[in-house]
Amino acid sequence: QLQAFGGGLAQAGDSLRLSCAASGLTFGPYTMGWFRQAPGKEREFVATIRGSGGAAYYADSVKGRFAISRDTGSTTGYLQMNSLKPEDTAVYYCAAGRPILSSIRLTDGYAYWGQGTLVTVSS
Repeated sequence: QLQAFGGGLAQAGDSLRLSCAASGLTFGPYTMGWFRQAPGKEREFVATIRGSGGAAYYADSVKGRFAISRDTGSTTGYLQMNSLKPEDTAVYYCAAGRPILSSIRLTDGYAYWGQGTLVTVSS
């Protein structure tokens, strides 16, 4: 029901924009998040944005470089990634759910997941 796309190969300092397309649901009432998983590592929180009010939260590692947005009422969300670093290399997943605030950075807070898109950043 969710599919992330827009990944690819980038050099350090470049920008990429990821998109998340939903089918069968609209993002309106849901919190939409982005997570990533590097090889051999746990899936980790990147950013998320609330459906109501649009409050956004970011991992410290991407704050100031990444920006999450969404088309409320539609089926598309975005992650603008600027000033990419090699450590940003990972498979990026979009997710949707209704997490409480204490779970907003946790994978358990999200019921719907996309298949992921690979971002590779070379130095």
